[in-house]
Amino acid sequence: MSEKPIIDVIIPAYNEEKSIGNVICDIPPDLVRDIIVCNNNSTDNTADIASKKGATVVMAKQKGYGSACLAGMAYIEEKDTNPDVVVFLDGDYSDYPQEMTDLIGPIIEDDMDLVIGSRANEQLEKGAMQPQQIFGNWLATTLIKLIYNFNFTDLGPFRAIKYDALKKIDMKDRDFGWTVEMQVKAVKMGLRCTEVPVKYRKRIGVSKVSGTIKGTILAGHKILWTIFKLI
Repeated sequence: MSEKPIIDVIIPAYNEEKSIGNVICDIPPDLVRDIIVCNNNSTDNTADIASKKGATVVMAKQKGYGSACLAGMAYIEEKDTNPDVVVFLDGDYSDYPQEMTDLIGPIIEDDMDLVIGSRANEQLEKGAMQPQQIFGNWLATTLIKLIYNFNFTDLGPFRAIKYDALKKIDMKDRDFGWTVEMQVKAVKMGLRCTEVPVKYRKRIGVSKVSGTIKGTILAGHKILWTIFKLI
């Protein structure tokens, strides 16, 4: 990989008008080529704010986290020049976009294929993750270790992956199984995976997943189902 790789950022977003501007503004401007906000049927001003902040807005009409990410990937695929690296980042301002340099470091310096930003460290702000999220991450990563023999500590949404590796993985999931599908498939295919510790703070607004009992149950079920489905 060249010393100055082409990096595109995909941000799935549903009703994140209060946070999306902050996310975009905190991304190191000299690091990325394009910031793609995948507007997943928002009913607020998410799309307008993202566009005014300089992002490319892609409409993802089918509801679901994975659907939004797939819409961003489809947009990238149509570019004359594909990126070297794709970074995925949530639109709720819980991650620290300025840590993107650390996230892509192992890809550039150590030829890694996939880097997960792990929130499982002392930098996790109190209350930023709900108890059910922490337990769910522990259970999922423990199962991955037992079944696939790879030690992840998190299913964090802030992640970087080589574009060629992303295409090879052939992502399919359209909702809550997106992150774990990527990690399990990467391990099964023998891709070089690692983690870097990242900071994590309380999100702006209420989570559409962990903020509701229904969302938590559906997400947990889909994550576990995906882990066993890919065996």
